[in-house]
Amino acid sequence: MKDVEISKDIIYIGADDKTIDLFESQYIVPNGVSYNSYLIKDEKNVIMDTIDRRKTDEWIENLEKALAGKKPDYLVVSHLEPDHAYNIELVTNKYPEMKLIGNAKTFSMLPQFFNIENLEDRIVIVKEGEEICFGKHTLQFFMAPMVHWPEVMVSYEKNEKILFSADGFGKFGALDTDEPWDCEARRYYFNIVGKYGAQVQMLLKKAAGLDIKMICPLHGPILKENLSHYIEKYDIWSSYKSEDDGVFIAYASIHGNTEKVAQEMKKILEDKGAKKVSIADLSRDDIAEAIEDAFRYDKIVLAAASYDASVFPPMHNFLNKLLEKNYQNRKIAIIENGSWAPSAARCMKEIVSKMKNINLCENIVTIKSTMKSENIPQLESLAEELLNN
Repeated sequence: MKDVEISKDIIYIGADDKTIDLFESQYIVPNGVSYNSYLIKDEKNVIMDTIDRRKTDEWIENLEKALAGKKPDYLVVSHLEPDHAYNIELVTNKYPEMKLIGNAKTFSMLPQFFNIENLEDRIVIVKEGEEICFGKHTLQFFMAPMVHWPEVMVSYEKNEKILFSADGFGKFGALDTDEPWDCEARRYYFNIVGKYGAQVQMLLKKAAGLDIKMICPLHGPILKENLSHYIEKYDIWSSYKSEDDGVFIAYASIHGNTEKVAQEMKKILEDKGAKKVSIADLSRDDIAEAIEDAFRYDKIVLAAASYDASVFPPMHNFLNKLLEKNYQNRKIAIIENGSWAPSAARCMKEIVSKMKNINLCENIVTIKSTMKSENIPQLESLAEELLNN
């Protein structure tokens, strides 16, 4: 892993994980993921979170090297999810005089994960806006419930103007991955935090009152420049606004016939002037990336085969994931396929009807087994309705 520079007194002690198969046992991470942890060196030494069990040995080695023979006085617990908190019990046993800083919810949940002796004597409970001084450095704590667990809090270091943002502003990808921030941060946000847009908005309002020069998340790169870009993205994402003017086509095809219709629709939309058209095979493509694109663009086409008097399961799964993530404020077009009793449109409409502020196109195109010449004008009419606001 490449060296990560924060400041003279704040040392990066996290680790990259490039061998993990699925993050949270569900998300593909082709470039791995980082587990970020930090040490504030001062009159009192402060650890900012631990990391995942997969990198325990590397984290302990980094911690001991950064401490240079000294001992930590405090461990700040921003978030109890195991990829950040797994080593709490280990490090509290290793340094029995170290105290733990968290909020009331942190310490009500912590015994569910760990059995720490004399825990009550070792905890420091902080409330909204409370500050603790460690020498030159002072941390101010802000609660961030449901971003994305109920005990989450963020910390603002007042001397160096650093926001330790927990899972906020996180990103998939190891730190030595050379790739744009937006794409994998967007995929991370909508799949992990996306349901809790209102809570993220509340946190952004708190952050707006702080003079932030650097953001240190628990996953992904430390953000030092053009912070307004990242904050703007989070504002767009958490308010469920579309990020780009374009169309996302999500199709679920059994034998390839619905796929041919989806590809024809893509061509028609492009010919009619759609600024951007993205397409995904829900049976084979990364579902997390499909979720990302559904939120990214302001319009979506759902094309699916009928199945068991309902809709082909990959589409059913996709729409229910969107519903769980609070999908809203979009224009939707529906294409169904069926050989004897088309049912896909009815099922898709039923799920979509539960979403907020959805503009559903009146035209619905029904394909009978395979696309025919008479279906082309129907697709063109649907494309025109979708593109004309």
